[in-house]
Amino acid sequence: MLWLLTLHIAALLIWSAGLIYLPLLIAGTRNDSLALGCAPANADSIARWLFTRVASPAAAVAIVAGSLVFLVNGTTDLWLMVKLTLVTLLVVAHAFSGLLVIRLEAGKSVVRASYVLLAGVLLLLAAVLWLVLAKPVWGWS
Repeated sequence: MLWLLTLHIAALLIWSAGLIYLPLLIAGTRNDSLALGCAPANADSIARWLFTRVASPAAAVAIVAGSLVFLVNGTTDLWLMVKLTLVTLLVVAHAFSGLLVIRLEAGKSVVRASYVLLAGVLLLLAAVLWLVLAKPVWGWS
């Protein structure tokens, strides 16, 4: 059980780092810097590599391991349901960051959207962290 929780936390840290760094990377990337000179035409950008090879697998592992943790523990408290709702919003933010990568590679300006995404991700991560650490008791448990 402890190894499952450790796996969940480790994957969550990697996913969170990717969700925080990706909007900053996207906002800081200029369209003319995407051309790598003599690189093949199908070469992935660094933002796409981070999204597909680091953040997305970490998200999958974090969600599966986290689901197994609460299923094994049998936890059904209200704070957990709120946390799962916030994690769903993190998944939406993750998908939105993938959309921003695609738009960046298409040459569109995504700086403002990247900063909005970053603010949303930081708020969601702070709320999830508070819920996990405080485990508030509301109306019913």
